[in-house]
Amino acid sequence: QQVEGELERAEDRAEVGEIKILELEEELRVVANNLKSLEVSEEKANQREESYKEQIKTLTAKLKQAEARAEFAERSVQKLQKEVDRLEDELMAEQDKYKSITEELEQTFAEMSGY
Repeated sequence: QQVEGELERAEDRAEVGEIKILELEEELRVVANNLKSLEVSEEKANQREESYKEQIKTLTAKLKQAEARAEFAERSVQKLQKEVDRLEDELMAEQDKYKSITEELEQTFAEMSGY
């Protein structure tokens, strides 16, 4: 009788243990799947990070080139502006000379007509 009782309790414990084993195995499968999923996500994130680093490198190089071109263009504009200013001054001086010569000629013609 006592042995039967112990046997029954042992069988009950074994059944509970087997159920617990099945539950833990299922939980282990879920955790393993989650881990695989995370590993895939991590790999994709690493690939994106590498891609972003490459894009940043490319864009940084393009930015430096654009800044260099802009600097060169600004210097060229300054040189051209100086040249424009110089030519405008020269033009004004020539216009003043022309005006002076024209006035002198008109005066000379007037004097010649007067004689």
